[in-house]
Amino acid sequence: MGWKLSAEAGAAEPQRADRRWRGNQPAGFPVVSEEQFNLLSTLDLRQETQSPRVFKNFLSLLFQVLSVFLSLLGDVLVSVYREVCSIRFLLTAVSLLSLFLTALWWGLLYLVPPLESEHVMLTISKYHERVRTQGEQLQQLQAELDKLHKEVSSVRTANSERVAKLVFQRLNEDFVRKPDYALSSVGASIDLEKTSRDYEDANSAYFWNHFSFWNYARPPTVILEPDVFPGNCWAFEGDQGQVVIRLPGRVQLTDITLQHPPPSVAHSGGAKSAPRSFQVYGLQVDDETEVFLGKFTFDVEKSEIQTFHLQNDPPTAFPKVKIQILSNWGHPHFTCLYRVRAHGMRSSEEAGDSATGGPN
Repeated sequence: MGWKLSAEAGAAEPQRADRRWRGNQPAGFPVVSEEQFNLLSTLDLRQETQSPRVFKNFLSLLFQVLSVFLSLLGDVLVSVYREVCSIRFLLTAVSLLSLFLTALWWGLLYLVPPLESEHVMLTISKYHERVRTQGEQLQQLQAELDKLHKEVSSVRTANSERVAKLVFQRLNEDFVRKPDYALSSVGASIDLEKTSRDYEDANSAYFWNHFSFWNYARPPTVILEPDVFPGNCWAFEGDQGQVVIRLPGRVQLTDITLQHPPPSVAHSGGAKSAPRSFQVYGLQVDDETEVFLGKFTFDVEKSEIQTFHLQNDPPTAFPKVKIQILSNWGHPHFTCLYRVRAHGMRSSEEAGDSATGGPN
């Protein structure tokens, strides 16, 4: 109640003041109604209340502008400080480097002994003189190299000639290095009556032409010749046969050597026609008594020349020797026999046999 009365009293006071103000107005002044007066009073109050707010907004805006300006000024000052510091560091580094290079230069000038003038710079004449001297040295070296090359070439030529002579000497001489008494040039021959027949074919011409390494049939005497080349052999029919060789005298036989070309040089069929198993007999003067001297095998894979030691003990001299072929290396039609050699020692009883008219 008390609050309401005070409020009503407070509200009645402006009304009474308003009436007094209106009663005090002069004549002719426009009369303002109570509603207009109330509206005017509210407008005045609003104006009074808005002015402080505008001032506060202005102050806040001013503070914001100042803060932005100060931040920009601070960034500029920091950038200037950094630039100044970097330039100062660069100047300091350049100064220190120049001082170091100066000290190094002066140290080199004073510490390193000066070089002689003739070593520092060569005149054109000295340069040409050195070039000429080196050219002469190179020419001398080239001459020595040419001389050494000629000496090496001469030594090589001499060695080549020596090797060639040695090769031809080995080819011409007997590799077995034993006397051969089954050689036609020393008097050996073939006993045709006791020797197998030559190989014959119904189409002989076609056969010899088909095997080009045989251009014609060779007689059994070819086994007593030193020439051994593919095709220069005696062929007999089948894989079994024999040949009897008359020796140039009575010989105490010790070895028999057979020779056949290796398969690498054979034109056809390899070494199938070579003899394989064979037996050796010594024939006495009566041509009837045969003495067995051994059974052997010729291996075509070993060597083209193979020597076999005979079982002639006690040593007996024979005027003839028989080679009996028992098999070959697979050829179905014929067997080829190349050179045959008989080694031993001539008997001292040869003169008595010749006086009695015995066969030679």
